[in-house]
Amino acid sequence: MTDTAGTGDFGAWYARTYPRLAAALTVFGRDRELARDAAAEACTRALERWDRVAAMASPDGWAYRVGVNALRRRQRRAALEHRLLRRLDRSSVVAPAELDPALWDAVRALPARQREAVVLRYVLDLEQHEIADAMGVSAGTVASTLHAARARLHAALGGIDPDVLSEVE
Repeated sequence: MTDTAGTGDFGAWYARTYPRLAAALTVFGRDRELARDAAAEACTRALERWDRVAAMASPDGWAYRVGVNALRRRQRRAALEHRLLRRLDRSSVVAPAELDPALWDAVRALPARQREAVVLRYVLDLEQHEIADAMGVSAGTVASTLHAARARLHAALGGIDPDVLSEVE
């Protein structure tokens, strides 16, 4: 197992380790699909670093730790999605397809961070502090990001007031 001959050893290690790793993560995380995804991610990372991982005293232990970390990230993401969906009053949200297509084309053209902030604010109707939590930034960064996004939308829409987004609220 500690042979560093290269990726040739990886196939045997993977065949032996993946099923056990997925089972252990299922017991740990109580969600079979998330556990399988986390085990696959751990094995993918092991393959990317196989020369180093194969030389470790316990490649299985390393893969388990990586899998647990991946599983926890996925669980946090799933919990956040669940909380956001519970808060969403679906009757008050207009589907993006029902809004002005030019507006959504302009939103799609925004830089990723600005686009994300716009969607969290005007589609999910999150408050500034909730957006900050979701994006992992400060509330001030959210405010400046939304301001910059609205300015870009204003310019892109030929002076049309980007506050038309408030129709989503």
